[in-house]
Order: sequence, then C-alpha cells, then structure tokens
Amino acid sequence: MKLKSIKKLSVFTIINSCFLILAALLCIIPLIHILAVSFSSSSAAAAGKVVFWPVEFSLNSYMYVAKRGAFWHSMLVSAERIAIGGAVNLVLTILCAYPLSKERTEFRFRTFYAWAFFVTMLFSGGLIPWYTVIRQAGLLDSIWALVLPGAVPVFSVILLLNFFREVPKELSEAAFIDGAGHWTTLWKLYVPVSTPALATITLFSLVGHWNSWFDGLILMNKAENYPLQSYIQTIVVQRSYSMLSRQEISELATVSDRTLRSSQIFLGSLPIILVYPFLQKYFVKGIVLGGVKG
Repeated sequence: MKLKSIKKLSVFTIINSCFLILAALLCIIPLIHILAVSFSSSSAAAAGKVVFWPVEFSLNSYMYVAKRGAFWHSMLVSAERIAIGGAVNLVLTILCAYPLSKERTEFRFRTFYAWAFFVTMLFSGGLIPWYTVIRQAGLLDSIWALVLPGAVPVFSVILLLNFFREVPKELSEAAFIDGAGHWTTLWKLYVPVSTPALATITLFSLVGHWNSWFDGLILMNKAENYPLQSYIQTIVVQRSYSMLSRQEISELATVSDRTLRSSQIFLGSLPIILVYPFLQKYFVKGIVLGGVKG
C-alpha cells in the first residue's frame, strides 16, 4: 500500500511540475522574445529573424528611447501615481478592513457595510456615469483622477479583513485592558503582525496602478499627462505619432518600429520585474491566510 501511495505521489508530482513549468514558460517566453527583438537590428527584426536571441545586436532603439522626453515624463507620472495611489490604497484598505473584521456584537452594522462593499465588486454605474462624476469633481487632467476613483480596492479589503480575523483576540483584549483604544490597537498591534497581508495588497496596488492604461486615455485630455502604460498604448496599439516632433520622426526612420515598441514595452515592465522578487516571499502567505474565511 505504501509503495502504491509513493507511486501515485510521484506521478502527481511529475504531472504538477510539468504543468507549472509549462505555465512559467508561457509567461517568460514572450518577455524573452520582446527583449531579443529590442536588442536586434531593425533589418533583422523587420525580416522576422529574431526568436529568442538578438540578431545583429544593436542598442539603437534604447538610444532613441533615452532621448525621448515624453517617455521619461510618462514614467514619472506613473511613478507619482503608484506612490500616491499605493499609499492611499493601503491606508484606506486598513481603515476599512479593521472595523469589518469585528464581530457583530462589537460593530453592529458590520454585515450591512460588508455587503455594501461586496456589491460594488459585482455592479457598477458604467463608464459614462464614472466619467461624469470625475469630470464634475474637477479631477480631469490631474493625478487625482487616476488615484481617487479606485482609492478603496474592495478585494484587498476582503483579503485584509479575513487576515485581521486570524489575529488572536487575546492580543486585542490585552491591549484594551492596558488602556489602548481602537486606533492604538490597529496601528501598534494589527498592522505590525499583518506584514504578509499588507505586502500582498501593496503588490496588488502597485501592479494595478502601473499596468493601468485605459483610465489615462479617458481622463487625460493632454498627452503630456499620460501615465507610462497609456503612452505606450498610443505608440504600440494605436501607433499614433502625434506626440513626436519632426526631428524625432526623422530619427524614427533609423530604427525599426518593432524594435522601438519592444524596447519601450520591456522598459515599462522592468520596474515591476525588479520589485516583485522582494515582495514575493510575503505574497503566498498573505493571500492564503487572508483568503481563509474566519
């Protein structure tokens, strides 16, 4: 019986490992291809000779991008967005999750507010009311138009409140006996012990803000206010060169459209690639513990 169990476990392990390796390759291969194209010559990229290794190595595309003020300005807008948006998301998520994590005897209307938050995940007013509210609030063409509409990520609230429920009640009871109020208990007890969950929701927030492009196109009337992903979308998908000067258009003739787009896509992905490994060790623990219903 033990031998059969070992064989079944070995088969499962092999199949599971093969599946995970395949899934990893499906994520990594496109990035490797884009990186190879970005470092290839324009003629090799245009001829379709590049697969997973640069052909006729060239840095022309990166040199062209380095000279583009619009690209770096849009990256600064994105950096400002994730700095402000990430902080706002984190603070409001903590403030919403803490009372919702309490029992009904401690917070009488907890169930009502929890359902009010949950309904927003299923239904929305639609694109036009969303845009109208932001316009009437006078937020168009400002960084707050990219931050405030999504200031409270409901999924992160649910994740964190479930994590808060796993904190032993004895700790909070001891804090209240010592004279601590809810504010002190939240910031000096719950927040320090919730590092994995906070790292997880911070990662969600940073990736969400960095990758978001649609709201930038809709809410920014001036191209110079575009965040990075909105800027890349106009170049890669729409292929709009209205933001280019005559000199930049003439310089563009010296590089391939494919290598230029690939270099900008890779540079746009690089910050998240660099940040993720530092938060990944908290990610699995945070999402598993926060996903358990208390």
